[in-house]
Amino acid sequence: MKNTGMTRPLDQLGRIVLPKEMRTTMDINIGDSLEFFVNEEGFVLRKYTGVSCKFCGAVDHLTYFRDSFICADCIQVLKTEENVHPTSTEAIQAQEHTKPVRNHTTWQPKQSRVQQGEMVKKLRKLIQEHPNLPQKVYAEMLDISQGRVSQLKKLL
Repeated sequence: MKNTGMTRPLDQLGRIVLPKEMRTTMDINIGDSLEFFVNEEGFVLRKYTGVSCKFCGAVDHLTYFRDSFICADCIQVLKTEENVHPTSTEAIQAQEHTKPVRNHTTWQPKQSRVQQGEMVKKLRKLIQEHPNLPQKVYAEMLDISQGRVSQLKKLL
């Protein structure tokens, strides 16, 4: 597991709020079900997919592959895509660590997140170029949430 450096307090009912960046990265939308795993080492929270296609959510004609269910239609689409057949071990490993976007016709792996240090540099440059802009505008320019801009400003 990776330490994000983010902490969230429990409210009076025992609830927490997942940060927007984390929900976006994990493809968790409002109303999605989550599953919890607990062992001696820690606590894991994961998006619950149930028995449905990982790409489109279909529940018919499923095949189990590498910890996921994939429907027959998506398998056919993946077979016809030229860029899906990696030729090296590194390409296979890179694909295993990216989560696909749910769209049959334009399957593209999600962009990897920008390192914190690099994001701080980008924010510093934006602030120098445009010192009087509100955090919300910086957030839109950097494609992150306003809360994340606030966190990054503390690191400046």
